[in-house]
Amino acid sequence: MKIKLIASLLLTAFAGVASAAPQSFDFKDPKGVNNAVFKLDAPLEAINGSANGVSGTVAFDPANPAATKGKIVVAAESLTVPNPMMKEHMHGGQWLDVANNKEIIFEARELKDVKTVGDKTSANVTGTLTIKGVTKEVTAPVTLTYLKGKLGQRVPKMEGDLLVIRATFIIKRTDYGINPGAPAEKVSNEIELTLSIAGASPQK
Repeated sequence: MKIKLIASLLLTAFAGVASAAPQSFDFKDPKGVNNAVFKLDAPLEAINGSANGVSGTVAFDPANPAATKGKIVVAAESLTVPNPMMKEHMHGGQWLDVANNKEIIFEARELKDVKTVGDKTSANVTGTLTIKGVTKEVTAPVTLTYLKGKLGQRVPKMEGDLLVIRATFIIKRTDYGINPGAPAEKVSNEIELTLSIAGASPQK
């Protein structure tokens, strides 16, 4: 009887550990609507654009959001602006040099000041951002919204969960060697980056 009781307790403990395991969310969006938005607002000219070549994987545990880790990747060649000539310059060697630096990568290392209310978690995420071959540590405010069982509402015929990530932060253009010689009155040194992306964790 004791053996059965111990076995039962062990199974319950293992089941608890299994249920607490983080879920893996894939950010390569089948709908193609995930995007990163960038803005440079100089006195003489504002540059606004976006990128939709988003992918990456994030491990998220609804029971322990502070343990969130992962990597978000943006295909550099997917960055676009309305003006075709400006887009060509942006992809060129002085700016992003997309021929030799194909990915912009943010790798999350830790979350601090974590607060969860309902399905929404706010925190400050610290990690590394790599642009044009230069890697810098950044900290940014982030909101994670865990939507259990809502994948089918976004992608028909797929069951599972969603993780929506929203973040806005500012980086320095010159920190990453992005056209460092450009006049500041025409090309802002501050780049505002905004992410609004959803990752899928399909049921298996």
